[in-house]
Amino acid sequence: MAQVTRVTEHGGGVWSIPVPIPDNPLGHTLVHLLDTDRGPVLIDTGWDDPTAWDTLTAGLAACGTSVADVHGVLVTHHHPDHHGLSGQVREASGAWIAMHAADAQVVRRTREAEPSRWLIYLEEKLSAAGAPEEHLAPLRAGRAAGRAGLPGQRPALPDREIVPGELLDLPGRRLRAVWTPGHTPGHVCLHLEEAHPAAGEGMPGHGRLFSGDHLLPEITPHIGLYEDPDDTTVIDPLGDYLDSLERVAALAPAEVLPAHQYAFTDAPARVRALLSHHEERLAGLLTLLTTPLTPWQLAESMEWNRPWEQIPYGSRNIAVSEAEAHLRRLVKLGRAEAVPGSNPVMYQAM
Repeated sequence: MAQVTRVTEHGGGVWSIPVPIPDNPLGHTLVHLLDTDRGPVLIDTGWDDPTAWDTLTAGLAACGTSVADVHGVLVTHHHPDHHGLSGQVREASGAWIAMHAADAQVVRRTREAEPSRWLIYLEEKLSAAGAPEEHLAPLRAGRAAGRAGLPGQRPALPDREIVPGELLDLPGRRLRAVWTPGHTPGHVCLHLEEAHPAAGEGMPGHGRLFSGDHLLPEITPHIGLYEDPDDTTVIDPLGDYLDSLERVAALAPAEVLPAHQYAFTDAPARVRALLSHHEERLAGLLTLLTTPLTPWQLAESMEWNRPWEQIPYGSRNIAVSEAEAHLRRLVKLGRAEAVPGSNPVMYQAM
């Protein structure tokens, strides 16, 4: 039976339900429930998994409601630990699903793409980044065997759009969308522009912020190149993320309710720490780039939470994407450049 004792009531018609993520060190996604005059609205839903579903439904019961009563689902971003159960919630309740247009487009392309498209894209991308043959071989073997690639490639299509800057249509509540691209192109935070329940106790700040993965108390969210095989736009996701952090700091919410770990205060201080972290990391990469390196070689040389040889196969792909995002930022800032004629392309500090 799913455990529901960890459901947390945050006051003012807000609860959080920790929904487990299978085989993931993050442990769970904090699905937030917001009471409205038309019924409960969920902010994210958790991973599409039977145990996660059982935990979500039991958690809703512990909050005094049920999945059948859910009025709507607000998705902070399209990743499967946030959007995964949205379709099942809609089937059980008739709820609408809302998402920023940029992430909705990713969902649409993912649903419409040929099953093998992801493996082809990933092989081409990693090859261009300088990945060794032994890393590319499993992708080629998977394609030859007819494997489709990543699971969860049929996510639910949203039927409403979250428009940045606008108040959402939630009777009895003031919840405003804040576009915070970086982790994904359409990531949104949601600012509850209502007095914090502890405001009378002198808590400083303005309302509460549902921050998704954008702002977490201890974790630096992954910032990589957006994985969309059919989008060739030259982007700067790290630059987007840093700008988005500044936007959130300016809101100065009294409390942040993130999608992982735990609620926390002093968002501006956390933003300052993240800005410093990325500036230090960019400076460190410039030191590495005194010798020309491919994105793969740069990822091998970067500091991670474990030595490179201990990083699993799939996580290496994510690490290379993060290295590429940092390279894009350095190039845009005029602090690094591609080495002319190099193939695979190498980068060097300027």
